[in-house]
Amino acid sequence: MKTLVIGCTGTVGSVVMKKLAAQGVSILCMSRSSDKLRQLPTGVEGRIADLDNPGTLAPAFSGADSVFLLVPVSPNETTQGLAAVQAAKAARVKKIVYLSVSMPEGSTHIPHFGSKIPVENAIKESGIAYTILRPNNFFQNDLALKDQIMQYGLYLLPIGSIGLNRVDVRDIADCAVNALTKRGFEGQTIAIHGPDTLTGNDIARIYSRYVGRDVRYGGNDLDVWVRRVRNVMPEWKVRDYRVMYKFYQDHGMAAVAADLEKEQKLLGHKPRRFEDFAKEIAGGWKEELARAA
Repeated sequence: MKTLVIGCTGTVGSVVMKKLAAQGVSILCMSRSSDKLRQLPTGVEGRIADLDNPGTLAPAFSGADSVFLLVPVSPNETTQGLAAVQAAKAARVKKIVYLSVSMPEGSTHIPHFGSKIPVENAIKESGIAYTILRPNNFFQNDLALKDQIMQYGLYLLPIGSIGLNRVDVRDIADCAVNALTKRGFEGQTIAIHGPDTLTGNDIARIYSRYVGRDVRYGGNDLDVWVRRVRNVMPEWKVRDYRVMYKFYQDHGMAAVAADLEKEQKLLGHKPRRFEDFAKEIAGGWKEELARAA
C-alpha cells in the first residue's frame, strides 16, 4: 500500500510521515519545494506538485492507494482542497484522511474553519472511503513563542478565559496513521482534543512551573494582539485569526465526553497532557539558553 502525504514537510504532515514510515508503509511525499523534497528520509519518494495548479496533481497522485490530505491555511484553501479531492478520484484512491479543524456550533464564520466545509462535503460525496479529523488548537503552536516566554515571561496567544482542550500534534498524527492503516473508522468525522480545558492564565501558570521564571498571560485585548503580529503575519491571516481568537474568548473550545471517548478508540492511548508537553519543551529551551551563555 502506498500513502500520499500532502503537507508532509509541515508541522503535522512530517510527524504523520515519520509514523507511517515506522510502520513500514510506503510513502509518497508531495511538496511544491524541490529543496524540501531533497531533505526527505531515505525510502520516502518525493513528488513535486502544487494544489494551486491542478494540472500538476495527476503524476503526484499516481499509484497512491490512500491520501493524507492537509491543506495549509490560505485564502485559496477551499479551491486547493477541492482540487486534491478531484485528483484523488481521478487516481482511484481508495481512502482519504482529511485534516479539518474542530468546528463547534457557531464557529463556521471563522474563515479558515468555514473554508474546510466544502472540502469535507466533496470528500463525503466522492465515493472514496474517508475519515475526517477535526483537531483542536495545537500545543505546538507555542513553539513559536519561545523568546516571548523565556526572555519576557509572557504568553501572548489571546485564547481567553473560558478554555480550550488543546491537542498535541503527535496525537493528531497517531489518529491519522490509525485511520489510514486500520479498518473501522471509515465514514466518520472525529474530533481530536487534549484531556484538559485550559485558559490563557492556566497555560501561563504551567509554563511558570517549568521555564525557571514567572510567566504572565498577555490578556484578551485583540487590538493589542493585532499590533504585535501585523509585521510578521499577512494581513489576511491577521484578520482570520482575530475572528478565531474572538470566538475562543467568547465561547472557548472545550471537548465533550462523547468526543473524547470516540477519539480514544481511534487514538489507541490516552491523549497527551499539555503539562507534559510544557515540561518537555521547557527543558529543551533551558538547555539552549545554557549553551548560549
